[in-house]
This record gives sequence, structure tokens and C-alpha cells, in this order.
Amino acid sequence: MTAPAPYPVRVEARPDPVLSRWLWLVKWLLALPHYFVLAFLWFAFAALTVVAFFAILFTGRYPRAIFDFNVGVLRWTWRVQYYAYAALGTDQYPPFTLAEVPEYPARLDVAYPERLSHGLVLVKWLLAFPHLVVTGLFVGGGVWLAGTDRGGNFDWAAGGLVGVLVLVAAVVLLFTGRYPRPIHDFVVGMDRWVIRVGAYLALMTDEYPPFRLDLGGEDTGGSLGGPHEARPSQHRWTAGRVVSVVAGAVLALTAMGLLTGGAALLWADRTGRDADGYLSASNTFTTGTYALITEPSGPVPFTAAVGDVRVRVAAADPASAVFVGVAPAGQVRDYLAGVNYVTLRGLSGRDTTVHNGSAPAVPPQDTRIWTARASGTGTQTVRLPATGGDWTLVVMNLNGAPGLAVRAEIGATAPGLGWIATGVLVTGAVLLAGGAVLVAVPVHRASKQLQNL
Repeated sequence: MTAPAPYPVRVEARPDPVLSRWLWLVKWLLALPHYFVLAFLWFAFAALTVVAFFAILFTGRYPRAIFDFNVGVLRWTWRVQYYAYAALGTDQYPPFTLAEVPEYPARLDVAYPERLSHGLVLVKWLLAFPHLVVTGLFVGGGVWLAGTDRGGNFDWAAGGLVGVLVLVAAVVLLFTGRYPRPIHDFVVGMDRWVIRVGAYLALMTDEYPPFRLDLGGEDTGGSLGGPHEARPSQHRWTAGRVVSVVAGAVLALTAMGLLTGGAALLWADRTGRDADGYLSASNTFTTGTYALITEPSGPVPFTAAVGDVRVRVAAADPASAVFVGVAPAGQVRDYLAGVNYVTLRGLSGRDTTVHNGSAPAVPPQDTRIWTARASGTGTQTVRLPATGGDWTLVVMNLNGAPGLAVRAEIGATAPGLGWIATGVLVTGAVLLAGGAVLVAVPVHRASKQLQNL
């Protein structure tokens, strides 16, 4: 029978002959330092994969220094997963390194592709869809790549067939002291399939992953011994360069958030205002209580960035008269003491607190606590005081009866929003430039070192 062709992504695992009966119970804790470091490394992996995408798209080549870094992240992750709950195949603590460690039981390598298709990078995510269905059954979380599924790559063994079989093996190990070899070989075969698909999605090969379950610890590509034990290229990624790339990726991610937020603020400032120059948000509220109030604003003054704050309230029934008032929070508490009312947090209407009680002693228009007030049918408008203070907004029926159905709108002129948006955009641009430098410099130096080998 003809042996299956080797795949460029080679995954090897050698189970320990003797495993601790109980250590697997605490490996989640022992592996936490690795999970912490890998979380940052996968930030860098994602950022460098984007760089590689454009390099392949325009040049047909995967930059070798970036390739070696990403292979190192895959290798490190495979060692941790094999030690932990993707296999439980070894009790040897994983080393903290991107480099190949020939003596460690779990090993991974990816053959460097000299040329890659310019156009295939655009559709690999689509071509891999059948594999994603299969690997989703294996690991129960779908894609295993750069944090794209709920918790990132650490959801790998959170469920699915791998998780079930590893749990069975752990229970057998606990009571017998032996890891069933058939389960080990089957689990490693599924892990290998997942890794191959992950590497394909990371653009590291154009060779489509095979639809086959290569069981056992030895890959069809043969042992990773021999020349793979001394790949000098792995030593180009020193600890300092790795830290620089990770820091650059985190800065770039932060910068993208700032740039997106700044652009949204600038768009709102230019196009989101109404005819009176207010930025507004509204919602409809219904309650069977006597009053609807907001949380106290807190002793924070309304600065020039907020500007004039306006509240509009209209009853759902045009014939109903409503009362809207603004008063110091302490006086509102005294007025509503023992009254059945609702405290509203935000405009979503989902976060509320109901206060049990009875009717207010006097209708709202008969108390003199209000700093600003409006009442009647139709839309009622009040403006919050421009001075600092701990204010509460109160909405009631004008006659003090229970049952409210109103539409409320709050708006602010926010005259400083344009300057805030500009500041956020400038900060994002500076951070993005800094992140690009932190990524580009170590990649350039690693590439230069490769040319000198």
C-alpha cells in the first residue's frame, strides 16, 4: 500500500512511558504562565500574519523572519497543549521558547514555502470551510487561530471529541496509572488535523490540508530529527526581539481601536447633530410605578466638552400630561421616600431598580425642589443646570397617578467633541507608528541576520 504523502505541517508527539496519576488535575494552574505569555504572542502572531498577507499578495513570498516567528508560536502552543488538555501526553513542563527543542516530547515544524500564490490568500478562509466543520467537531470551538473563537487558541480543547477523549484518558490514568495508547494516538491525530488547518489559514502553506486522520505520534512526514534539530534560523528571534514585536502588536491593536473611535466621534460631530446642534439618543420607557428617575449624575461639573444638556419627554398618549423635573439628588430622595418608583441607569432600559412603596404625598408640581421643570401635554423640554452638582431627573404623570409610558430623549451640544476626536485620532496615529516601528525593526534585523547566514 502506498504511504500517504507528507504534509508541509509536521506534528510529532511522544507520550511519556510513565505519567502521574493526579498531575493532570492541576495542569490548568501550572500552565497559567504559558497561557499568559502565549496570549501576547498570539497578538503578535495575528499582526504579523496581516503583514505576511500583504507581502504574499504583492510579492508571492512569506517573509522568512515572520514565518519563523509564527512557526515558533505554533510550536510553543503545541507543546503547551500537548502538556495540558489537548492531549495530557507528557508531564515534562514545556520550555519558554519559540525555538525547536529536540528533546521535548511534542514537536512541530512547517516547511518554508519559497513561493506562494498571490490570489489564494484571498480565499483560503473560504476553501478551509469544510475543514472548519470537521475541526469544530474535534475541538468544539471552531477555528483555532489567533484568538478568533471566543477565548482564542486556548479554547482548543474546551470541548468536542478531543475534550471528551482526553477526559476519558485522564480518568483511566487516575485509576490505573496508564494512558490508553489508542486514545492517545486518536487524540494526537485530531490535534494534528487542527494544527494543519490553522497553519493553512495562517497562510503558511498553499497545500490544501488532507482529509485524513493520521493517527499516532509520528507524522507521515517522518521524524523531526536529523537536520531539523539544528535549524539556525530559529535563533534569530531573541527574547528582546520577541518582546518588541509583542509590544508593537499590542500598540497597533490599541491604535486601531483609537483610530476607529476617533473616526466615529468625528463622524458624529460632523453629521450626527440635529437642527439645533445637539447630539441625541432616545428610547421608550413603560412602568406601572408613580415615577421614573435617573441615577444621580454625581458631583461632576458639565464641562465645555459636554456643553448644554437637554432632555425631552413626551407621553405615548398625546392627551396625557407629563411632568419632567431636575432637582438635587438628596431632595429627590426625600420627596420619593416611601414612594413606588423606578431608577433608570442609562437609556437602554435594561438596567433598572424598582423601589416599592405607595403614592407620593403631593403631586410633583406642588413641591418646590425643582431647579428646572416642565409639564403639560406634548413634548416637554428641560435643560440640566450648567453648574456642577449631584442632579436627578424625574418623570411623572402631572396628576401624580401611577403608570408611565413615555419617550425620552437626551442630547448635548458637546462643543469640544471635534477637538476630542482629533486628539484621539492623533494619539492613535502616533501609537500606530510606534507599534509599526517596534514590529518592523526586529523583523528587519532578523531578516538581515538570515541573509548573513
